[in-house]
Amino acid sequence: MAAPGWERALRLGLCALGLALSVYALHVESSRERDPGYRAMCDLSPSVSCSKVFTSRWGRGFGLVEDLLGKHNVFNQPNSLFGIVFYVLQTLLGFTPSTLAAVTLLGTSMVSIAGSLYLAYILFFVLHDFCLVCVTTYLLNGALLLLNYQRLVCLRGSGPRHAKPKGQ
Repeated sequence: MAAPGWERALRLGLCALGLALSVYALHVESSRERDPGYRAMCDLSPSVSCSKVFTSRWGRGFGLVEDLLGKHNVFNQPNSLFGIVFYVLQTLLGFTPSTLAAVTLLGTSMVSIAGSLYLAYILFFVLHDFCLVCVTTYLLNGALLLLNYQRLVCLRGSGPRHAKPKGQ
């Protein structure tokens, strides 16, 4: 069963915004690495600064990969690259009308929510910062989780109905 038009449009909108924000975050991080004086549009004050967040130790590999696997490990990439992969995956699988795709969408959304909660904690309680790009992606991830849950429920509910046993 294909997803309803509203679901496809909403998914496409959420993923396009997430992808755009992830590409922008990657741009800010790489611009800041090339030019430490670079000021991003999302740097509004010392306590509202996305470039401060993106270039922190938690901006690569969620601040975990370097400690676990080393600085030069292939997985020690900017978090924005993981976001780009996530939003592309959400888009592609979102147009696949299978229960396996829906389960994968929901599973990857749950992982993204865990990452969002972890990074939100770092953002507010460790870095003492507010990042507009980050918070917007956390909200997008939450919306995708709800959309993916709804999709799985609809797909499982539209499967073949089991006949009642005789005598009932």
